[in-house]
Amino acid sequence: MTNATTTKITAPVIEDRNAWRWGFTPQAEIWNGRLAMIGFLAAVLIELFSGQGFLHFWGIL
Repeated sequence: MTNATTTKITAPVIEDRNAWRWGFTPQAEIWNGRLAMIGFLAAVLIELFSGQGFLHFWGIL
């Protein structure tokens, strides 16, 4: 008589940090930071190449 037991091994669930998810999730905050960096870089480049501030460039001020 053999007493063999089987154990089921499951892989841990790893969330994709680059997934696009809605709501207050870590993934959303990562995307928010990335898009904010792109916007800040765009404002700096506009100021460098046009010689005007961002709001003056768009005619707001």
